[in-house]
Amino acid sequence: QVQLVESGGGLVEAGGSLRLSCAASGRTISNFRMGWFRQAPGKEREFVAAVSRSGVTRYYAESVKGRFTISRDNAKNTVYLQMNSLKPEDTANYYCASTFDNGNIYSRNYDYWGQGTQVTVSS
Repeated sequence: QVQLVESGGGLVEAGGSLRLSCAASGRTISNFRMGWFRQAPGKEREFVAAVSRSGVTRYYAESVKGRFTISRDNAKNTVYLQMNSLKPEDTANYYCASTFDNGNIYSRNYDYWGQGTQVTVSS
């Protein structure tokens, strides 16, 4: 019902910046809380950031606070993740996800997922 497509990944040096985009189709995302997760090889998928339906409330993993910013443009049906001061440990495949319910926003049990976009940070 909701298709999510991430873009904007790539190779960047430590300390650099990158902006990821998540374009949604099929349904308006205004009724969904949106999140970003990431997964590195051999590790579990982990929560990165999330944003409320209105875009007013934002949530971040401790590891990215002060460096990453999540935002949304409901008119464009798009969610963004601005990543600054990137570190090698940020290297991972980044996934966009949406959830309808008002449960644990940090949970991986979101309703819809994109295919991911690779972010690689060199030291």
